[in-house]
Amino acid sequence: MCASRRNFLKNGAAGLAGVLAYPQFGLSQSYPNLATQTSPVSATDEKFWQQVRAQFPLNKNSIYLNNGTMGPSPYPVIDAVHKGMMEGDVNGAYGGWENTQAALAKFVGANENEIALTRNVTDGINIVCWGLPFKRGDEVIMSTHEHVGNAFPWLTRQRIDGIVVKAVNPSQTAEQTLANVKAAYTKKTKAIALPHIPCTQGQIFPVKEICEWAKSMGLYAFIDGAHGPGMMPLDLHDMGCDAYASCSHKWMLGPKGTGFLYVKKEFQNTLQAKFVGGGSDNAKWNMASQPIQTGDYADSAHRYYGGSQSLGLYKGVEAAIQFIETIGLQSIYERIAYLGKYTQDQLLSCGNKIELLTPTEDRSRIAINGFRIKGVDFNAFYKTCAENKIRIRVVQENGLNSLRVSTHIYNNTQEVDAFIALVKKAIG
Repeated sequence: MCASRRNFLKNGAAGLAGVLAYPQFGLSQSYPNLATQTSPVSATDEKFWQQVRAQFPLNKNSIYLNNGTMGPSPYPVIDAVHKGMMEGDVNGAYGGWENTQAALAKFVGANENEIALTRNVTDGINIVCWGLPFKRGDEVIMSTHEHVGNAFPWLTRQRIDGIVVKAVNPSQTAEQTLANVKAAYTKKTKAIALPHIPCTQGQIFPVKEICEWAKSMGLYAFIDGAHGPGMMPLDLHDMGCDAYASCSHKWMLGPKGTGFLYVKKEFQNTLQAKFVGGGSDNAKWNMASQPIQTGDYADSAHRYYGGSQSLGLYKGVEAAIQFIETIGLQSIYERIAYLGKYTQDQLLSCGNKIELLTPTEDRSRIAINGFRIKGVDFNAFYKTCAENKIRIRVVQENGLNSLRVSTHIYNNTQEVDAFIALVKKAIG
């Protein structure tokens, strides 16, 4: 065991970084000082990951397997949000987002001037959907596994502006999924708007290959990245998309109500900004001039958002990135992948009563598993889990009527085993 690991475990037992008291939730928690890991952490080092679990205020009497919906924040993030709010309220501090853009850009492989701050993924999707220069009859390729946040903006633009939305099925391999996307192309196709990882069954789409193909065909390439940052290392420049919308509240474990939109610098004069305010402009407008001086947009992705921001929330985003980097994103990725495969293997061990919706191909799976139990109503099984204090998700989107479990660094194999015991009991 390396020295930094020993220090971490020692600090976890004795060293205290802070105390958070929230008596209305039964919380008065001293959280351990997390030492920066200078070498990779094994995905199966349960003693280490147990100490990481101690960083979260999760209910010890229940099992949370729904990170794909909402990622619980660790104590250092909660603490940063609280301190940021106090700084604003004590001193009347304004701003607070300036450093966040740079931190997010570094985290996802972008430039600072390519990051717009949003409230969530849906905000970013709408900015792209309504900012693209479409005309009636232009086609957009999507998938049959969309979340409402990606589907409904495009369907609404179809209703209002007459664009045409087309949906392709993902397959069990990345190669075939790419082929399905290519097969949907016609001369009227203008854009792809696909998920990096669908919320329904957690498949990793071959987004780099899809974006490369899209650019070779002269198409706009947009990726719904709700399930990317914090789950795996990202390099958006290398991915090659024009825009990528994400949030901080899922795998990044950040504050709820925070997100970001990446817009490639060369794409910003194509993507029209429509919801604007202070910060979106280049400060050259003047309502008192004759004629009125209209000014222009900021020479960065700041053109896509304006107005006051929450100091506390964005301090929390920075703290979430720091928390991830303290452990090491590669180590987190490997732990998440380990738990995801363990869950998948346990589901498959239940036999032909399980219909696994998530691919088993290594490059196409990671932390989310979607499935059905043959002969068992999905809502009834969800209720059984809830009665046993296990939180999962039902998937009713697009008529899938299935179940989903998602595991993060605060989970362990014992929790997965408890869930699988309920699956086996339901099978009978």
